[in-house]
Amino acid sequence: MNKERALLLTLAVIQFSHITDFMILMPLGPTLMRAFDILPSQFALLVSAYTFSAGIFGFVGAFFIDRFDRKKMLIIMATGFALGTLACGFSSSYYLLLFTRAFTGSFGGILSALILSIIGDAVPNERRAGAMGLVMASFSLASVVGVPLGLYLATLSDWHFPFISLGVIALLTLIPIAKFIPTMNTHIVSRADRESPIAIVRNVLENKNQLYALLFGVIIMFSHFSVVPFISPYLVTNVGFSEKDITYIYLIGGGLTIFTAPLIGRLADRFGRLKIFVIAVIIVSFPIFFLTNLTEQPIWIVLLITSFFFVFGSGRMIPSTAMITSSVRPKNRGSFMSFNSACRQLTNGFAAYFGGLIITQGEDGLLHHYDWVGYIAIAMGILSIIIARKIKVVDESGFEN
Repeated sequence: MNKERALLLTLAVIQFSHITDFMILMPLGPTLMRAFDILPSQFALLVSAYTFSAGIFGFVGAFFIDRFDRKKMLIIMATGFALGTLACGFSSSYYLLLFTRAFTGSFGGILSALILSIIGDAVPNERRAGAMGLVMASFSLASVVGVPLGLYLATLSDWHFPFISLGVIALLTLIPIAKFIPTMNTHIVSRADRESPIAIVRNVLENKNQLYALLFGVIIMFSHFSVVPFISPYLVTNVGFSEKDITYIYLIGGGLTIFTAPLIGRLADRFGRLKIFVIAVIIVSFPIFFLTNLTEQPIWIVLLITSFFFVFGSGRMIPSTAMITSSVRPKNRGSFMSFNSACRQLTNGFAAYFGGLIITQGEDGLLHHYDWVGYIAIAMGILSIIIARKIKVVDESGFEN
């Protein structure tokens, strides 16, 4: 195994534990709403607590992330993330779980930025989308293995057990980090040349290309995460799925994306990231519409719709992330990706909470207005295409083309 592939697989393992930790809360929605006797808006706040915290600390991280060796930072953030996940598993009340989710997010936000920065530093631009596809295939593996296994563990005990198991797995990721991630400090500038926090912010705010890239990421995440948190509660409440049936959504949809994510990455490198992104956005609009308007249907129809959503919803993230990563010079990449991660995480939290405010539970016990959330998500997807056309690639010398 060559060094680059070993590095990418290590990052994929870290991303697997990170994504599974974030994703497992959503299919556990019906269980948690029943266990804590909470409303859809309160469950949305559980989802948002992680992302709001990740966004805030990701923003703070932008001021110091480029001052340190990437490997050392990765070890610190991965350790904090693992301990936070374990703490979630030992939470005994709604408010304690809310706090521990926020604590975990404080490390998760910077962890995401670090992973993207390492890919940006270690992989040449012409292969970067393919590398993104490989690492982001961990999302698929989390769907196929992590979420169904987590739900199965919850049936063996209760909802605490999946988080405890994930915390242990997250601690074990420290082993491949130590072995396969090299020292990465060529991006570090001398103390005399180090930019102040004000200068770092000004670099982003005064750079039109970076502003477009940030706005681009925000719009994409709003389109995605206004819909995602309520898939499980909606299917259980309105469509007649059992909580066991939810595992099939992640198993089949995630299984497909294991193969389609790397393929989409290679297609983006070959035919152009913008072109593949536009195709993915147009296609995913159809499953979003049908998913958010579902009534009781045979399970195979629902699984067909959710599988298309998984494939092209996650698929649009691969070329878009490569475009964003390539919009900034290497010496500023860590700081910018922290800003980007912060903006995206805050958007995730706001989108989930926004969806929770729109969706209401009627006297009939059903969830209402999920279709409104779908229409807004489709509109945001179309808007992202317009913004994407304004982003330019920045080469290693800082030249935009």
